[in-house]
Amino acid sequence: MHLTYPWFARVRTCGQEIYIMIQIEVKAFEELTNKELYDLLRLRSEVFVVEQDCVYEDIDGNDQKALHVVGTKDGQMVAYTRIFKSGDYADEASIGRVVVKKNQRKFGYGKEIMKDAIHAVHENFNESVIHVSAQMYLERFYHDLGFNQVGDGYLEDGIPHIGMVRKL
Repeated sequence: MHLTYPWFARVRTCGQEIYIMIQIEVKAFEELTNKELYDLLRLRSEVFVVEQDCVYEDIDGNDQKALHVVGTKDGQMVAYTRIFKSGDYADEASIGRVVVKKNQRKFGYGKEIMKDAIHAVHENFNESVIHVSAQMYLERFYHDLGFNQVGDGYLEDGIPHIGMVRKL
């Protein structure tokens, strides 16, 4: 199950282009090391609980069913998401808990981890429809990745969300 996708982010700084490598791996729950599990739970907590000031039950019993898409740079986890086959979390295959460390967002890792998550859904589950529960302010981000809104907006843990679907 373990798949690795190296990716280079092109960044312009002080009029000069530099390339920064992020390593993206797809792992089953059982393949995660203790450190990786700790790091992904910490990253999710840093962003979803602390930064977004949202108290919710992150450890929801679904991580064991998911494949975990982990982005690391220089040995540090900087991006993460989890993916599910249809029926394990939603009616369709789904991507959730998409997160990038705050000081790493300027490098485009969110878009890259999503592209690899979409690829991993197709590769591992052979699914052609993917659902995300997107925070409303990220609608354009997901739309640029081929997702379209379905249904009305709703509150999830006190934060405005919309359902979005991507079809092949």
